[in-house]
Amino acid sequence: MIGYVHGKLAYKLENAVVVDTGGVGYEIFAPSSSPVFLAREGEEVRLFTVMIVKEDEMSLYGFEDRESVHLFRKLLTVSGIGAKAALSVLSAMPTSEAIRAIIFGDATMLTRANGVGKKSAERIVLELSDKLQKTAGPAPGTPEGTQATSAGDAKAFAIEALLSLGYTRSEAGVAVMGIEEEGLTVEEYLKRALRSMG
Repeated sequence: MIGYVHGKLAYKLENAVVVDTGGVGYEIFAPSSSPVFLAREGEEVRLFTVMIVKEDEMSLYGFEDRESVHLFRKLLTVSGIGAKAALSVLSAMPTSEAIRAIIFGDATMLTRANGVGKKSAERIVLELSDKLQKTAGPAPGTPEGTQATSAGDAKAFAIEALLSLGYTRSEAGVAVMGIEEEGLTVEEYLKRALRSMG
């Protein structure tokens, strides 16, 4: 597997870029919102990649961070969602917004992606909501839905979870520390923080 490609931007295509690495040009499909499309030819770029192999083709998909790769892989597990639709979701909104929409069941937001209709969006929410909550919720070692040893610990874990979703430490800190309720679980702090940031 190819985890990432680091090289010089050779040229851009309509929905892909070609990156020159050691004299080999890798054609990589990327979200239309990816910063790689703002780079100039000859600039060094790095994309975290997912390789998809089919009987008649082999394709590379590239993203600016590993959180986007994780979401892309999760979207591919949803019945009826292929690479094109998954890429469209990541093109239509930031990864953190897409994750938030899925966790809170906002299928309407997901329909902003080209090729993702109401039924497909609802299927994404249905199949991924719980999975993404488990991934984004408690920090490692903290059972989901349980209380941490103190409110401070729970808030700290919630802040770390928001960082993993792409928020800055400042944004995460303000959102979590602004929650007045005490004694909540990590998941509850995370949900309230995401609502306040929405």
